[in-house]
Amino acid sequence: MPADNSKQRTQFHLQMEQAIAMANREVMKSAKLPPVNQDSVLPLAISVARLRSEYLKEALMIGSSGGNDSPVEAELIKLGKHRQAYEEGVAAFEVLMRAIERGYIELDI
Repeated sequence: MPADNSKQRTQFHLQMEQAIAMANREVMKSAKLPPVNQDSVLPLAISVARLRSEYLKEALMIGSSGGNDSPVEAELIKLGKHRQAYEEGVAAFEVLMRAIERGYIELDI
């Protein structure tokens, strides 16, 4: 029967988490990001809200025909561009917040 090495796995996992956190902090520091604080994060959140509203507005405009006509290809392409922009904005905001939560980025507060 193989030896139980759960302690070694746990220790390895903790060491890797610490090393990865340190590496992320060093990389973020060397990236020379602009100051991260409420004044810089809130406008990003507002931009994502605007992207969401533009995407939903476009979707509702397609549906406003009463369901009698199928959307034309150009409408679907435009809707897809709005969705992609919104999803990119959400992803960027989530990555920023995760980096802040994990202490990878120093806050300028």
